Amino acid sequence: MNDLLHHMISSGPRPVAPFSHAVEAGGFVFVTGQMPTDPKAPDAPLPEGIEAQTRQVIDNLKVVLGGVGLTLADVTMARIYLTAFERDYAALNALWPSFFEAGKLPARTTVGVTALAVGALVEIDLVARRA
Repeated sequence: MNDLLHHMISSGPRPVAPFSHAVEAGGFVFVTGQMPTDPKAPDAPLPEGIEAQTRQVIDNLKVVLGGVGLTLADVTMARIYLTAFERDYAALNALWPSFFEAGKLPARTTVGVTALAVGALVEIDLVARRA
């Protein structure tokens, strides 16, 4: 029996590669890494700086989560990819807690990478759990 649900969110960001926005399995929802593109203007320039790009990525993740009936409060794990780790890690850490309820941060891994799609500074993917 295949209990996988593949989700494409009509209001979500335009995929930059062939993938589902999210895949659900066994009560967990795996959200594809999102870029800092504006779903309403996908060809517009990316926001300037790590803070603005992180906010746009979080907004995009909220759209995908909302499309499957979840919120950031349901997130259990986040993976963050930074192209300028040394420069942007502290700024990301300063901003990160503002997206979650105090004392309820998801588990997290942050890694430096050499490049990301669309020239982004940051990409974030999530694992959420359906209650």
